Amino acid sequence: MADALAKVPEVEIDPEGTFKYILVRVKVKDVDVHKDIVRGTKSAEYHNHIFEKVNPAMEALGMECKCLGGGKIEHNSQEKKLRVFGESTAFGKADHSVSAEKLKSAFSSYEITCSKSGASFL
Repeated sequence: MADALAKVPEVEIDPEGTFKYILVRVKVKDVDVHKDIVRGTKSAEYHNHIFEKVNPAMEALGMECKCLGGGKIEHNSQEKKLRVFGESTAFGKADHSVSAEKLKSAFSSYEITCSKSGASFL
């Protein structure tokens, strides 16, 4: 089952624009193995719409999900910049520094900033 967890991408976000995102802890059922993932899309009117898509997909793989919070991502692919900020009314504010680290692993050539501390991950 841990192999299935390893196959879950850490980051899936829209290629451009400003959109809602959530930070989700994905755990293998009945095993103490987990990882945090970032999901964001312009198609979600509310943060829970993202979770409503992620949760059944992970359950189908035999995993459980817990939303750790949300916010927004501003993705500028031309300038290679990502900005993480804001919060979710439904889930509260995600730890943007954790989200920024996840984004850095997927977008290593980008400048990534988050509002929590104004920190920059170059």
